[in-house]
Amino acid sequence: MLDPALLVGDHVRLEPLGPQHAAGLARAAADGEVWRTWTTWIPAPDDLPAEIERRLAAHAAGRVVPWATCLPDGTPVGMTTYWSVDPENRRVEIGATWLAASAQRTKVNPEAKLLQLTRAFDELDCIAVEFRTHWHNRRSRRAIAALGAKQDGVLRNHQVMRDGSLRDTVVFSIVRDEWPAVRSGLRARLAAA
Repeated sequence: MLDPALLVGDHVRLEPLGPQHAAGLARAAADGEVWRTWTTWIPAPDDLPAEIERRLAAHAAGRVVPWATCLPDGTPVGMTTYWSVDPENRRVEIGATWLAASAQRTKVNPEAKLLQLTRAFDELDCIAVEFRTHWHNRRSRRAIAALGAKQDGVLRNHQVMRDGSLRDTVVFSIVRDEWPAVRSGLRARLAAA
């Protein structure tokens, strides 16, 4: 589960995260100033090297699998991660995902999720994949639901945000029995113009 495999599609490459992605990810975070979003934590451009090191340390500790989300030509446009890796219970969370403004509402995110979900269910034999987001991040909630994930519940006052506010965390999941329909839905979205 912890192998940071290269995942390649037609519209996106999920490359195992490394220091070589820092400059491109800094440009991606600056694109639309997405790092200023208050409902999630996206590293500021200058913080990218430290964030990459943090995620690599968490990977070495067996907790996460981090990727740089790249265009087919290798240009970094964001990050995504298998979070809360739980081999014993065959579960992962797809989280800590963000994209440059120019990559949002394109085929990048749906294909990235298709690649990550395919790996989770078809290669790693996961029984569930979880997604979490801020209650007030309505765009993220809609995007997660559009994948085919179902809302499991809300963890109230779950986290303290950078500004000191309390985050209610909305939890979604896709279970193995739902995966064939979710896969078909993602493939249909990618095939549409």
